[in-house]
Amino acid sequence: MASLIDDLLIPGSLPGNTEDVSLVQTHISYVFITDNFVYKIKKAVNFGFLDFSTLEKRKYYCDQEIDLNRRLSKDLYIGVLPVIFDGKIHKIGEGRGKVVEYAVKMKRIPDEILMRSIFERGRLQEGHLRRIARVLAGFHLTAQRTAYIDNFGNPEVFKVNTDENFQQTEHYIGMTIKRKDFKTIKNWTDNFYSVNKGLFLDRIASGRIRDCHGDLHMEHICLTDPVSVFDCIEFNERFRYTDTLADIAFLLMDLEYRGGKYFADSLWGYYNKITGDSDSHALLTFYKVYRAYVRGKVNSFRIDDKHIDGEKKEEAIQIAKKYFRLSLDYIF
Repeated sequence: MASLIDDLLIPGSLPGNTEDVSLVQTHISYVFITDNFVYKIKKAVNFGFLDFSTLEKRKYYCDQEIDLNRRLSKDLYIGVLPVIFDGKIHKIGEGRGKVVEYAVKMKRIPDEILMRSIFERGRLQEGHLRRIARVLAGFHLTAQRTAYIDNFGNPEVFKVNTDENFQQTEHYIGMTIKRKDFKTIKNWTDNFYSVNKGLFLDRIASGRIRDCHGDLHMEHICLTDPVSVFDCIEFNERFRYTDTLADIAFLLMDLEYRGGKYFADSLWGYYNKITGDSDSHALLTFYKVYRAYVRGKVNSFRIDDKHIDGEKKEEAIQIAKKYFRLSLDYIF
């Protein structure tokens, strides 16, 4: 994989003309950023909830990524391109050689118009929040709903997600989360299911379980006109087939994580006025606990990524700790 990365950092290895290429890594992707486009290659990883372990699976999920994300960002996603190795060098695009990977091609989004960047510059305004709320509320009210999707709203089905979280983070106790905090969050979560089963069932009955985005945080919202929302979950239905409240909870949690409690409350007010979710405080808190814990988990995973250097791993540790603390804070 090292040679593939090195090769694709050469501008001539990518389609079209570009002067610069840079690499950003997540726990599941290599993202090559050029002057005008972005190429995302999925890592050959298997986390249980995500399986990119074969080339065939990576190709399938590249196609899924294109189709699903066009729901909320029609113009950003261009297509899937092969990564070719001709015996000497790796290149993205058509050509002679062996197909060794696939890349999702997207238009490059200027960082300065992402919601996170606007917030961090102190430029996020009520008008932005109203626009975002309208887009997300409209999406949630019209997203696909079926009897099969409804089933994912049952507490015993959703509990698969939280059980998996706790199982997968036991390894990081003492590194990114304290044992007592782990136990507190786990016990609170398990108790919530037993005490509040009716809340989950009411959400199913009211048609709130939909084919959602699944990874709705500020880095995935672009304040263009119209607002674009990208990078949804394509790799696991049970993360995307969920309560619309769990979807918006991710964005509210992300704002609060970054010190934007006022903005989170304001966004929730605009969104709630359209969707009528005003009686959902207990479940909203539950989903915020869940979302913060998920972010703590995925940042913990970066500790074990052999392609990430020590400085980045230490950064991931500190970020994970902060998310786990937020998850705990929501309980009290």
